[in-house]
Amino acid sequence: MSISRHDTRKLAFQALFALNSNPDALPQDVYEALLEDEATTTVPAYLPELVEGVLTHQSELDAKIDQYLSSNWTLARLNKTDLLVLRLAIYEMLCVDDVPAKVALDEALQLAKEFSDDKSRRFINGVLSNLL
Repeated sequence: MSISRHDTRKLAFQALFALNSNPDALPQDVYEALLEDEATTTVPAYLPELVEGVLTHQSELDAKIDQYLSSNWTLARLNKTDLLVLRLAIYEMLCVDDVPAKVALDEALQLAKEFSDDKSRRFINGVLSNLL
């Protein structure tokens, strides 16, 4: 059974969260742990592409996010959930050719809805809309 792109993004967010909390963990081990609850044991190709892409380009992604924060906000002030959702969305917007920017924005809002609150969702929408 294959996993949808939306579910893959969700797994990517969870993997990034886990790797952020435990930098010594191996991404492959994190993927396998996350997939234990899924109906598949095959890691979707898009999962490592997203996770490794975000990790590899993290400083550029953070610089982009910083550009679109209002003057009273800093990266350090963002909660981890919002920061990871923004990194993931901006990575898709800038680095994944077959994902339209609007789709990446909508997916980011879905992730924020699942893993955060309305205030965060509005904040993420504002940052990403300004980037668009």
